[in-house]
Amino acid sequence: MIQCKRVYEAQSTSDGQRVLVDRLWPRGCNKATLDLHAWLKDLAPSSELRKQFDHTPALFEEFREHYRRELAAHPEYWQGLLDIAEQGTLTLLYAARDTQRNNAQVLAEFLEEELDRRAESSSPVCYTNRQE
Repeated sequence: MIQCKRVYEAQSTSDGQRVLVDRLWPRGCNKATLDLHAWLKDLAPSSELRKQFDHTPALFEEFREHYRRELAAHPEYWQGLLDIAEQGTLTLLYAARDTQRNNAQVLAEFLEEELDRRAESSSPVCYTNRQE
């Protein structure tokens, strides 16, 4: 199971493995006290894409499309998360204020689709020259 949660929300026993998926460390969060399984900076949208989007709701669909292409180009960044999600709960942590239009939501959707693909066949998926 994959879920998304703002990093500022209280930790819960239902969180399972908690992974921060932002490129920048969240403001006001102490690295020593934030309970994380991992901080996957490379999994976050590129700095260029993040700055282009700038959390502007009107640009979200374009951001979503570009971020999905970035994800497809680098399966090495996210494939390990599929194993975590198959074994239990994976909580993707993010700092954005918008709980519906953010990189963690796009990533969760992408990972869910990959889990579905994994279940459909036993052969690995090739991401070379893949267009979304």
